Amino acid sequence: MKNVIITVLVVLLGVTNFAYAQEKSNDNTDFSKWQIRLRGIVVSPDESATIEAIGGDVDISTAVVPELDITYFFTENWSAELILATTKHDVKAVGTAAGNIDLGDVWLLPPTLLGQYHFTGGKFVPYIGAGVNLTLFYGVDEGPVADDIDYDTAVGFAFQGGFDFMLNDKWFINVDVKKVFLSTDATVNATTALGATVGADVDINPWIFGAGVGIKL
Repeated sequence: MKNVIITVLVVLLGVTNFAYAQEKSNDNTDFSKWQIRLRGIVVSPDESATIEAIGGDVDISTAVVPELDITYFFTENWSAELILATTKHDVKAVGTAAGNIDLGDVWLLPPTLLGQYHFTGGKFVPYIGAGVNLTLFYGVDEGPVADDIDYDTAVGFAFQGGFDFMLNDKWFINVDVKKVFLSTDATVNATTALGATVGADVDINPWIFGAGVGIKL
């Protein structure tokens, strides 16, 4: 995990340094350096799990929430984007030796930093991006079976594609899709119901589909 974090930070630093060098060598500075988007997003986990002792798999619900992102442009083409949102998901262990188990719900706070390239040249502005995601788990409701559930903080890669369609010089509409590769280790204390504490390696790996509006500042 430490190596993954270092690798992603080095890549982002390289993109930032390259973009800064491009800006210094580019005489055209007539562009908006900041933009803000507000999207509605659908977070659809592509989940799977390896569950100790009792086997089975995991089922994680889809969430629909607002998302705010802030983008800084080094040049007309290169930018860095910070994405902010929080989601609540219902969690179940399914097909285990003890049957299907309701594991309550949990909130995810997954700030994501992406380096982006924008294909400029008209009202239609597609872009691609890649970066790193940090996910914090909070507000755990362990449900009717478990005594307690602990989710480890997770770090993963994120990839992005989308487009802005300019309505005028400032306002635009946005369509965006992201894939986040996200895994966590979960520990389920179910000693009261099952007489055991069960560990699980959970892959969440959500697809995130979004649409919204934005403004250049």
